[in-house]
Amino acid sequence: MLLYIESLGCARNQVDSENMAGQLLQAGWSLTRDPAEAAVIVVNTCSFVESAINESIETILELARFKKKGRCKRLVVAGCLPERFREAIADALPEVDQFLGTGAFTRIADAVTGPLDGGVCLLPDPDRIVVDTTGARERGQSHTAYLKIAEGCSRHCTYCIIPRLRGRQKSRPMEHILNEARELVAGGVKELNLVAQDTTHYGHDLPEPVSFDILLAHLADVAGDAWVRFLYGHPESITDSVIETVAAHPNLCPYFDLPVQHAATRVLQKMGRNYEKKKLLDLFQRIRLTVAGAAIRTTLIVGFPGETDADFQELMDFVEKVRFDHLGVFTYSDAEDLPSHRLPGHVSKKVAQFRHDTLMARQMEISADNLTSMIGETLSVLIEASPEPHLYEGRSILQAPEVDGMTFVRTLPGGPAPSVGELSSVTITDTLEYDLIGRAL
Repeated sequence: MLLYIESLGCARNQVDSENMAGQLLQAGWSLTRDPAEAAVIVVNTCSFVESAINESIETILELARFKKKGRCKRLVVAGCLPERFREAIADALPEVDQFLGTGAFTRIADAVTGPLDGGVCLLPDPDRIVVDTTGARERGQSHTAYLKIAEGCSRHCTYCIIPRLRGRQKSRPMEHILNEARELVAGGVKELNLVAQDTTHYGHDLPEPVSFDILLAHLADVAGDAWVRFLYGHPESITDSVIETVAAHPNLCPYFDLPVQHAATRVLQKMGRNYEKKKLLDLFQRIRLTVAGAAIRTTLIVGFPGETDADFQELMDFVEKVRFDHLGVFTYSDAEDLPSHRLPGHVSKKVAQFRHDTLMARQMEISADNLTSMIGETLSVLIEASPEPHLYEGRSILQAPEVDGMTFVRTLPGGPAPSVGELSSVTITDTLEYDLIGRAL
């Protein structure tokens, strides 16, 4: 009764995998970290961009070998890959025994035991995704947790497949979120990371609408000393009330993750993003004026159809002006099922990669300058590991898990030693391009 789960893609996928693991434990399965030991292997896939599709397929094929050389009797593939490619996926991957779409996660316990009614592919309407699960999640880390507050997305960005894979936005009732937060904090979690496709648009679709700033204020009260951070915000849905709420609560991380994708108006219009550069500049200025020491993260897409050299230069100038604390850059990923595929003026992969590398090279310099200015400051740091004596690895309150840099903490023999999984005060003494170095107090 040993089962192995491989989770690919974003933090939202990670929550789905943890919920599936919880269902399987309740059904009597035991989880293993070694796929060679497992009688059943489950792969929760991503298909957001071409690289994610390739990774999902490669992972499935790699794990399928345990059906020939290991103990695996059944291979189940769940999530966005089968949802995107539908029944055609069964012919392409005959090694797989059962495919579950994004609306079928609650059937995982049945799927691992044998064939389901409805055939090899179970693909219910994504709008039927259950956003509230009653079973316990099986999380990989005790000190940090992702907390999903909504599912799906109601926007229409031309490059994005998420609404088709996950359906329209479906916010969880606030009290359900607060109850889960209480349980997580009571279990020792020191950091709650709020996730959704559009976190700052939370609550508008509820029968009795609730604004995101109200949810944040209640979570701040529930969390106690634990951090609360929100990821995947949107420039159109973040309000001044949200910014002011973050400023008013010390346990709400002064961290704003707001993917803007571009700065040139003509590119933004083609992307289906309904704002202009001036609005973005005003927004970031308000954040920094309102929230002392705020960190701003964004993501950008280069090589979008129709992006000219002048558009890219405008984007470079924008990054130079804002000086983001954290920045991710992606090259445009094309596919025939995207509206953007039909736009004229597709940019070559070579040009897109050059723009990516140019932008990231400049951001590395900006990040190094930003971090150097933090030398001498004392920050709250979540200690996550101790790879050797007197050396600890963690993240400051200004660094999100997996996507940002780290904080390395040194201690002296006989001096104060922080505990893994706990928050510690650290004075910053040095920096790297993306990382901080400090001394525990």
